Amino acid sequence: MPTVAHHVAAALARHVTHVFGVMGNGNAYFLDALLRETDAAYTAVRHEAGAVVAADTHFRVSGRIAAATTTYGAGFTNTLTALAEAAQARVPLVVVVGDEPTSGPRAWDVDQIALASAVGARTYTVGRVDAAATTVIALEHALSYRVPVVLALPYDIATREVGPVPELPELRLPDPLVPAPFAAASIERVARLLAEAERPFLLAGRGAWLAGAGEALGRLAAATGALTASTALGRGVFPDVCFDLGVAGGFGAPGAMELVRDADVAVVFGAGLNQFTMRFGELFAPATRVVQVDVAPAATHPHVGDFLRGDARLVAEALVEALPEALPASELFPCPTAAPGTAGAAVGGGRRTPWRGTFDLDAARRQDAGASDGRAADGRLDPRAAAARIGELLPADRVVVSDGGHFLGWSNMFWPVSAPNRLVMVGTAYQSIGLGLPSVAGAAAAAPEATIVLTSGDGGGLMALADFETAVRSARGRGLAVFWNDGAYGAEVNLYGLKGLAREPMLIPEVDFAALGRALGAEGVVVRELGDLDRLAEWAAAPASDRPFLVLDLRISRDVIAPYQREVIRVNS
Repeated sequence: MPTVAHHVAAALARHVTHVFGVMGNGNAYFLDALLRETDAAYTAVRHEAGAVVAADTHFRVSGRIAAATTTYGAGFTNTLTALAEAAQARVPLVVVVGDEPTSGPRAWDVDQIALASAVGARTYTVGRVDAAATTVIALEHALSYRVPVVLALPYDIATREVGPVPELPELRLPDPLVPAPFAAASIERVARLLAEAERPFLLAGRGAWLAGAGEALGRLAAATGALTASTALGRGVFPDVCFDLGVAGGFGAPGAMELVRDADVAVVFGAGLNQFTMRFGELFAPATRVVQVDVAPAATHPHVGDFLRGDARLVAEALVEALPEALPASELFPCPTAAPGTAGAAVGGGRRTPWRGTFDLDAARRQDAGASDGRAADGRLDPRAAAARIGELLPADRVVVSDGGHFLGWSNMFWPVSAPNRLVMVGTAYQSIGLGLPSVAGAAAAAPEATIVLTSGDGGGLMALADFETAVRSARGRGLAVFWNDGAYGAEVNLYGLKGLAREPMLIPEVDFAALGRALGAEGVVVRELGDLDRLAEWAAAPASDRPFLVLDLRISRDVIAPYQREVIRVNS
């Protein structure tokens, strides 16, 4: 007869196609029911934090909620950093965990509900007669509020027989946030601002992508003659790259950021405007009129002068409708050359505005790739040159998953992506490192045809070694790991080392990541000069079925500081 564990597995599998986890006493019966009685796929990871990271990444890539599962006690507490990241990043997922028995805590139990609450996750505890219904409620909560939830399974009821699984209702999810009726005047005012602007600018973030606003934003940009850009997590949201400046903020090209600062009207869709996007307050000029469109209850940056609360797609469509029928100088302006390496196509032009056609767009988007020989002043590999060359060689159909650290600048500056769900940076919301390697498993399950590219520093890579094997196993010939190996915690060296603090805690003995990869069944290549990247070209040209998982161990200079890190140094000096 079905048990409580069967009810949880059956209810979960109606809406979740993939579960990532580590088996233990607290979730053994749940996993048995999941694998025997449902069609949900399961990927074993090697550390409990990796289970949550993989489920997090799966949603960011596919838009479909996934689940993680661990045992109670130490199994659960091992998830807390990853759970905090999902909460900070507003990523829905379900963590199915064992918990103390209903009779009360044992000597080794801890208050898991309090721990989950402390990092921003609500707990739903299943009972003997309501396990399936509670599972559905937990899923609804996660998806409605875009947050992780914990589904706790008390140890003493998992095997209780409770009869057939009941008929389960469909999930009830909220509709997109429609602008309030009184917002009509604000929409007309913003439409008028864009129509009258000489240098209009549109900025979009991950929220715009989640709202499906790309097409509407493309029409708005063409109709208003605006230049466009996106946040790091919104890259690729605009369908037309004709007048797109790429990523905004510290990862942006200097020439492009100078143009953004020249904007007289800027409308921001679905972006939180954090310190990095805003370049610590320097993204816009003081005179720029900044309008923010978001589902947040209020503006998220003091530079915002007008705030429109609503779904990014619905507001963008309303703005297009509210534009004057005959804008000044409304003839189409021809599209310049698309950004080099951009996956999207140049699909048209747009309204002529004074700053369209008055500059070299390719020059504005160009990043400094260092010396042509690829060497930094200290003789080691220049990370800018390596990043530029890797960007030229990577397969076009790729998902980039990134750990956190100083090296973030190189991949974000030189590796374009085709859409926001093709770049995942698990850890950046919570300012964590060490979550990159398990991201590979989630991305590989969510995008089974794409090449999965991990970018990680040596510090974060060492922290996540438990799931190096998970990455190799889950991605196989579709997987590639790039380790930026400078023998240091680069962000700390650049900030505190330059202030004269003792460097010993900031340094790491040089680790051979290529050898570590080979030990786990991958191919490892130590890269000391640009010519060593020829192996990547050969790998990318081969069929995935004939390729190993490839590890590139880049022995880079620690003396080259990313532009965004220089901004951090400036603010903290």
